[in-house]
Amino acid sequence: MLDVRRMQVLRAVVSTGSITAAATNLGYTPSAISQQVAGLEKQAGMPLLERVGRGIRPTAAGRLLTEHAGRLAEQLAEAESALTALRNGCAGTLRVRYFATAGAALVPPAVAAFRAERSGVELDLKLTEPTDPFVELAAGRADVAITVLEPDAPAPEGMVARHLLADPLYAVLPRGHALARKRVLDLGELADEPWIDADCGATGLCANLVRNACAGAGFSPQVVVESDDYATAQGFVAAGLGVTIIPRLGLGYAHPGVVVRKVRNPEPVRHIHVVYREDAAGNPAVLTLAEALAKAARAS
Repeated sequence: MLDVRRMQVLRAVVSTGSITAAATNLGYTPSAISQQVAGLEKQAGMPLLERVGRGIRPTAAGRLLTEHAGRLAEQLAEAESALTALRNGCAGTLRVRYFATAGAALVPPAVAAFRAERSGVELDLKLTEPTDPFVELAAGRADVAITVLEPDAPAPEGMVARHLLADPLYAVLPRGHALARKRVLDLGELADEPWIDADCGATGLCANLVRNACAGAGFSPQVVVESDDYATAQGFVAAGLGVTIIPRLGLGYAHPGVVVRKVRNPEPVRHIHVVYREDAAGNPAVLTLAEALAKAARAS
C-alpha cells in the first residue's frame, strides 16, 4: 500500500521543483526527503522523478501520485474540519429518547432552543413508551434519554443523571364526586374507590410510584379499568367508572367531565431526569440539549 506521508513529500518536491526547497518547507534534511521519495518509488515500482539539467521533474507516475496526493490532502483537511465540528458539538447526530408526557411538555421547547444554537447537529427524536427510554441509552442505541428516576438514587453506573423536574401526581375525580368539594385530598380517601389504571401497564414509568404511594396510605388500589394513556383514563373517570391519579405534566388536556385535586399523605411525585453516558459528559451538543431541557422544565 502506498504511504500517504511519502506521497505528500513527493507533492512538496514537485510543487517546489527541488528536493532542497521541499526539505526547507517541510523542516527535513535533503537526505531525508530523498529517502522518502526513494521509498515511495519502491512502493510504486517505477521512477517518480527524473533529472532535467540541474533540476528535476515528475515522471508520468510522479504526476499521477502528486495529483492524488493533492486530493488526499484536501480530504484530510475536510476530515479534520468535520472532526473539529463534531468535537465542538456543531455537527453529527444526537439520538434522543423520551416518554410521552416529557415529549409533549419538555422536548419541543428544548429542541427549538437547541436548533437555534446548534443548527448543524441533527436530532434523532424517538418516543420509546411504554419501554423506559433509559433502556435505549443503556443499550447504546441512544445518546440522551429523558426518564424517571428515584430522587436520591445514584446515577446508574457509567451514566450522568441531571434532575429536571419534580412532577407531582394529582387525583382525577368525576365531576360531582363527593370528594370533589375538597381542594386537597388525603390519598387514603381514595382507598375504597374503583380505580382507573392510567399508566402503561406493568412497564409504565409511574406504575411502582403509584403502587408505593397507595401502600404508604395503607391500601392497594382496586383497578377496574386499565388504560394506556392519560386522556383515555380521564374519559373513563368522566363516565363515573372510577378515579385515578395523573402527573401534572399529563394534565395538559383536562376532560370537562373531571375535576383535578392535589393529593397528600403521601403526595406521589415523579422525578424526571435527563441521562447520558459519562463518556459524553464533555460533548458540547449533549450539554447544550441538557441545559435546554432544564430551561424547559423550569418554565413548565
